[in-house]
Amino acid sequence: MAVKIGKKASPKLPKAEIGILGGTGLYAIDGIKNVRECRIKTPLGDPSDAYIVGTLEGKRVAFLSRHGRGHRHLPSEVNYRANVYGFKLLGVKKLISVSAVGSLREEIHPRDIVFADQFIDKTHRRSTFFGEGLVAHISLAQPVCNDLSKHLYDTAVSLGIRSHLGGAYVCMDGPAFSTRAESRLHRLWGGDVIGMTGATEAKLFREAEICYATMNLATDYDCWHTSEEDVTVEIIMENLRKNIDNAKRIIKTAVAGLSSGTDCGCGCGDALRGTFVTDPRLIPAATKRRLAVLIGRYVR
Repeated sequence: MAVKIGKKASPKLPKAEIGILGGTGLYAIDGIKNVRECRIKTPLGDPSDAYIVGTLEGKRVAFLSRHGRGHRHLPSEVNYRANVYGFKLLGVKKLISVSAVGSLREEIHPRDIVFADQFIDKTHRRSTFFGEGLVAHISLAQPVCNDLSKHLYDTAVSLGIRSHLGGAYVCMDGPAFSTRAESRLHRLWGGDVIGMTGATEAKLFREAEICYATMNLATDYDCWHTSEEDVTVEIIMENLRKNIDNAKRIIKTAVAGLSSGTDCGCGCGDALRGTFVTDPRLIPAATKRRLAVLIGRYVR
């Protein structure tokens, strides 16, 4: 199923309550029933791959592979805006992101899972839907949905999976891994894990008013930990293979216990309220049309 969202098209899309964004090593979720594969062409370009929409543990879910099935997109090549826009079109209210990260702390062992709640953004991308005649400034002091993150953490603990609640995620462009000097600097900054996608997504999901939590699979000690081997793709993939099954178990169990909608009192569902500073009379009509799915209840 291919769907184009544009001026002359408003097709009926399948709906989902919960989104799952798979990262390195996680290209599918087992157990989704009544599957529809949905390719969406958004006004912001094409998402990374088709959305897999169906039912998991009695809940309507939509899964997307961040890098595309077969891992085709570099972190800096991912069309993050189109990915988030597509989830919004599908009606997603809660989003579980999974990603591979390096550990910057002794106590975060390879194969641990970290539910980060802060970000240090080193990327050079502009992570926003706004501009082109419309200015808005969201609050990002608490960049994840703490309730959703706590639910995922509690689920992991109940399954006996070694996990950490909270932590600062350093987000870098990549694709090269850090130098040893950079890795030591990230530790001095207070970073707990390091990856290449989380901060960008956190900002966009907040602008889209979707509850967002990130499940980070530690694969290595980056290169600051000189008693360990330097980071290689081989090391990362070996540890990932052993952790992906845990991530799938957490997702399946956590989804079953999630309520519908953004009703957890987190405020994510109203994140855009009061953020617009542009005189509504000056917002270009084309910008209003392009972002209607995001701003329609505030800007007309």
